[in-house]
Amino acid sequence: MINQQRETKKHLDLTPEQIKEYVGKLRNLVIEGKYSISQNNRRRENLNFIEDYKINSDKERKILMNIEYDDFCYAVDNQNSKFAHEVLYVFNKEYVLDNWGELESIDIYIKTNMTQTRKGDDIVIVISFHKRNKPISYLFR
Repeated sequence: MINQQRETKKHLDLTPEQIKEYVGKLRNLVIEGKYSISQNNRRRENLNFIEDYKINSDKERKILMNIEYDDFCYAVDNQNSKFAHEVLYVFNKEYVLDNWGELESIDIYIKTNMTQTRKGDDIVIVISFHKRNKPISYLFR
């Protein structure tokens, strides 16, 4: 199966109210357990981050629940042409984590996709969940 890539557009024209609404929906889905963090071989960076910082499901939920609208950086069209209708939201959350006994303040790069299951239920797929590895800027700071 070929995973077709396409040119994507970065969205910076969102308002604080739109992002507050998105974050509210995100929190509700996390509370309901309707989220997953991509942890496959294509998302090795997520796996390594979760392992390095001993992040269990409780800590994942806490980090996701603490996302604020001003942690928002930008939104971007999904690169996969099969999901061209989807918009991914990028946040950078500063969080203190235990790195094998040493507390560290870490910038966590979080890219989310709010979509629906085949049954039509809302769900959040956390595509990226790892230490920030490139420069970012916040839209509302």
